[in-house]
Amino acid sequence: MTLKEPQSPMAELLALRAQLGRAERAERAAALEKRRAPRPANIPLKPLRPQREAELSGVNTDDFQLSRAHARMREAVYEGHYHVCAHAVGHARAEGFLEHDIMAVLLAGRVRAVYPDEKRWLVAGYFEACGVALPLHVVVEVHPERGPGGPSDFLDVVTAFVPKHPHHIISRARLAVMLRYDDEKVQHRLAPVASKTGNKSKGKWRKGA
Repeated sequence: MTLKEPQSPMAELLALRAQLGRAERAERAAALEKRRAPRPANIPLKPLRPQREAELSGVNTDDFQLSRAHARMREAVYEGHYHVCAHAVGHARAEGFLEHDIMAVLLAGRVRAVYPDEKRWLVAGYFEACGVALPLHVVVEVHPERGPGGPSDFLDVVTAFVPKHPHHIISRARLAVMLRYDDEKVQHRLAPVASKTGNKSKGKWRKGA
């Protein structure tokens, strides 16, 4: 029978500290579980509605292709081969996220879909607003280039948006409509109150007209 060697005071202190840390974490988890409101039994969880096949026509969601696209995207971002287009900046201002949120999605998000005909990738991730994590989808357009160091990719961040259905993939038609809407410029002109010199006056605008 061999006697166990006594532990050093430092080892005993570290073991006691680890035990206290586990107890504190368990206590916080139990308190959080008590504060969480229970879900009513009469409200069942709704299953996620599957997408129609027509919406995924021409969209590649193969795991191997997605992993290759993700590796190429990370390499291009790390090399600084990217550009955030005005479309993405406009959506960021309108929907409450910033350019660094877009870059965070490119670095920490995942490629969810590949659009081979348009040479675009859909990247899904999250951004934080007021302590709440919200979904954020980013669309990049890939431009393969051949430089002195060999072939590389350049990414154009064409748009970014907060999706209504985070787990669904935007269709090619919907993406084309979104980008076409972004390309349109608002046409406006200023109408003078009075007519120009030399033209027959039609009078000023009537109140309430």
